[in-house]
Amino acid sequence: MRKLLLIIVAITSVLFATAQQKPNIIFILADDLGYGDVGFNGGDKILTPVLDKMAEEGMVFNRHYSGSTVCGPSRACLMTGFHTGHSPVRENPRWTKSGKPVDLANHDVTVAEELKKAGYATAIVGKWGLAENLTHGKPNNQGFDYFFGFNRHGAAHHYYPEEIFENNELLKLEGNVMMDKKGKYSQDMFIEKALGFIDENHKKPFFLYFAPTIPHYELTIPEEQKEYYYQQDWPLRKMKMGHYRNDENGHVTYAAMVSRLDKDVGLIIERLKEYGIDDNTLVIFTSDNGHEYDNLKNEFLNSNGIFRGKKRDLYEGGIRMPFVARWPDKIKRGSATNHISAFWDFLPTACDIAGVKPTAKIDGLSYLPTLLGKNEAQEKHDYMYWEFNERQGPIQAIQKGSWKLVKFVGVKTELYSLKDDPSETTDVSEKHPEMVAQLEELLKTARTEHPEFPLVKKVRK
Repeated sequence: MRKLLLIIVAITSVLFATAQQKPNIIFILADDLGYGDVGFNGGDKILTPVLDKMAEEGMVFNRHYSGSTVCGPSRACLMTGFHTGHSPVRENPRWTKSGKPVDLANHDVTVAEELKKAGYATAIVGKWGLAENLTHGKPNNQGFDYFFGFNRHGAAHHYYPEEIFENNELLKLEGNVMMDKKGKYSQDMFIEKALGFIDENHKKPFFLYFAPTIPHYELTIPEEQKEYYYQQDWPLRKMKMGHYRNDENGHVTYAAMVSRLDKDVGLIIERLKEYGIDDNTLVIFTSDNGHEYDNLKNEFLNSNGIFRGKKRDLYEGGIRMPFVARWPDKIKRGSATNHISAFWDFLPTACDIAGVKPTAKIDGLSYLPTLLGKNEAQEKHDYMYWEFNERQGPIQAIQKGSWKLVKFVGVKTELYSLKDDPSETTDVSEKHPEMVAQLEELLKTARTEHPEFPLVKKVRK
């Protein structure tokens, strides 16, 4: 029956092909996945065959950056087109001056709202994390027709949740016991809802923001999905139980979770092919910030590749992301680019694809020319900026060309040449005082003040 249905759908899709001019856009955002966790960036322990094939069929961005080094502000940059010097959300919920979370406001314009203007159906499935107050920040108030997942960060920490949002309704998940890891695995629900959205909207332009929580702590996955990695006879990194209901074998569980996400990306691509809309769909895969799992003092998975740092660092390991884009017949197969881009560039890129202009004067620049191989038409950033104010903060980072300055406010300033030293092993600030002065001057104009996000030492409340 399903084969007959697919044949009918394939024939029907041909009839709709001329009517559907605007490309579909699918943005897949992993949670705490490191640059080196994927095969196309040199990872050799975790199997990611689907993502590696995406790289063979599409384009890898070698210098793509997240909005921040933790998920809340990073996702805000992605949705609004602003870097953290201008973004409405610059830290995770409780790292504000007042200790109260800041969400997206009614006047903030998201990429979903921009695409709605162009006639797109819009959905987010997975982790939103920009509506801690459960008011105006909720996805259905921010341009999304459909939402299934977590509004808040804390709820997204668990893979057997006892309740979950579908649009504005909080659903009770009968049979799920979070503490005992029993019931329906959240990733099973997420992929089911994502595929369902494609099923319902394949005849019109759509934007799917697929934001699963894999491989964020807690580290857990059904046992049968670990079989391959148990056979590798890896050393045991024993995980503890607490707030995070971790499975005991860390290396095996983390790797299995990444491979599970890879498999689900494959299911999405296959569904596009079934409907005959593969060629008219841009699929992007990346991660929200650097990894948290791998131990930098005793690396096993090499999750950050050659780069220094991890989640909560503004070194490259915290903000340089795996990024691959696939768009058959539009993107050159097996291509790669060193164009410097970041999360705040997605909104203008989506607008460019949809044929609309961004509403706000944003920080982002469309990277559509790069995707299409029109490098001569690609606008370039004068500089890239980040700020972060948890724990060891406040920290600012600014990158201009191959130079990068990392400023621990009130403590020290470091300068790195990413061209000569991509691993940021050697601070050359004393050798290049003129470059330090130039970048310090840029820092003065790179941000605007926000009452909840001053660059002063914070203590989590």
